[in-house]
Amino acid sequence: MTSPASTARHAGADQVSVRVRDVVRRFGPRQVLDGLDLSIARSEFVVLLGPSGCGKSTLLRLLAGLDLPDGGEVEVPRERAIVFQGDRLLPWQRVWRNVTIGLRGPDPKARALEVLAEVGLSERANAWPKTLSGGEAQRVALARALVTEPDLVLLDEPFSALDAITRLHMHDLVRRLHQRHGAAMLLVTHDVAEAIALGDRILVMDQGRIGSSYSVRLSDEDRRSSQEREDLRGRLLADLGLAGRR
Repeated sequence: MTSPASTARHAGADQVSVRVRDVVRRFGPRQVLDGLDLSIARSEFVVLLGPSGCGKSTLLRLLAGLDLPDGGEVEVPRERAIVFQGDRLLPWQRVWRNVTIGLRGPDPKARALEVLAEVGLSERANAWPKTLSGGEAQRVALARALVTEPDLVLLDEPFSALDAITRLHMHDLVRRLHQRHGAAMLLVTHDVAEAIALGDRILVMDQGRIGSSYSVRLSDEDRRSSQEREDLRGRLLADLGLAGRR
């Protein structure tokens, strides 16, 4: 078994952004990840589905460098960012300053304003976080993740607290940002519809491993309404033990 201190490495400059090999993670007697293997290509959008407690967020924390495995190997890009379920904005800093946290360079404000324009918040750059709506706050969190032009963006159920209409707008925004920036993205979610709306590939976790994998070859129109979408939804629900749900 590989020691935890030696398992996190930086991926090489090839077409694979993330490599996870035979990863194990335990919490006391409970083995949350059990020999898990995963690869994510550069610029690929992967969605990870599964019930609560299946290890989705544990895997994401390993990829973010917030935790170490008990065995196996994890290779990730040096430049990576994470967006959490909560926006985690600093209430005592204005919006643009929240975006520049961790940013290096001669003119961080100018760069912050660029990415705020991308997420449609140019006019809110000098606002205080407490004045933002939930959707606006998550857009700031996305801007903060993208400001350093990372090679990997990790999204830990960032839209789960938003209302249905705002979530749809966020899905459209994330798709546009992914196409524009080209970073590999990994989204953790419980939401099958969200997975279909965003993923190039959808993975379903089962007992600490990747149980099934689906490549999504749907147009933007098909993602909203098509027989192929409904067929994929049915297969995903069956994998999650929810066959017959509509």
